[in-house]
Amino acid sequence: MTRIPEKDRDLIEKAMYLPMLIVVLEKDLKVIDKASFKLKEPYINLVEDTLKAVQRDLKVVKELMRKENMKVQQTSHDEAFTQFSFIWKGYEEKHSYFNPAIRNRVHSLLEYYLYKRFNS
Repeated sequence: MTRIPEKDRDLIEKAMYLPMLIVVLEKDLKVIDKASFKLKEPYINLVEDTLKAVQRDLKVVKELMRKENMKVQQTSHDEAFTQFSFIWKGYEEKHSYFNPAIRNRVHSLLEYYLYKRFNS
């Protein structure tokens, strides 16, 4: 059972997932840059703009977490699960996430930031 309210847990999870999304976008940017597209600039611009949007949101998340005395840190990782330590207002909780679930969540966030955020 968790003591962390859902709203705060959602914020902490954003602090987990957004850096992962940044890594994905940075790797994709390198791949696009090396690819032999005839017109690669639009793709590069799309990924760079998306990366900036994610970084802005992560900055806001980190500021809110600092104000609310919250932290998240990855503590372990294996083939199936990744464990995180959530620190919320002096309490520490360990949370394990199934790696395919993490991947699916980052995938959903990537879709959101690439095109769904413009429709919201």
